[in-house]
Amino acid sequence: MEWLNVTAEQGLSGLFLASFLASTVLPGGSEAVLWGFLQIHPEQASTALWLATLGNTAGGLTSWGCGRYLPRWQRMDNLPYQAQLVRWGSPVLLLSWLPLVGDALCLAAGWLRLHWLPCCLFMAAGKFARYWLLVQAA
Repeated sequence: MEWLNVTAEQGLSGLFLASFLASTVLPGGSEAVLWGFLQIHPEQASTALWLATLGNTAGGLTSWGCGRYLPRWQRMDNLPYQAQLVRWGSPVLLLSWLPLVGDALCLAAGWLRLHWLPCCLFMAAGKFARYWLLVQAA
């Protein structure tokens, strides 16, 4: 894989960006980027794990913020996963790493005005666990 000629710094920057974008409503898979990075720079596993988690959590908080600043008069009675969030609160965001479902959960949490700090902590925990498993597999 030396033909890629990607430095660790470039790869980590790309990993952070890919992780951020993958956690917004934009399509993307940060897992493949993390896996590829670890194949080239396995010695950077710990740094990659934390940067991927940070980027993905920041993307989730961006979705939360988009939901938070939607006008309250905007009718969203059929917001996906709204009932689960109302019932269980921010711990449901442990599942924010799930494709498609996670974006809707983060958006709904913001719209429901759930406090940002517990949301952030639960998002980060779920995303960290997913990336940790991937790093262990790599």
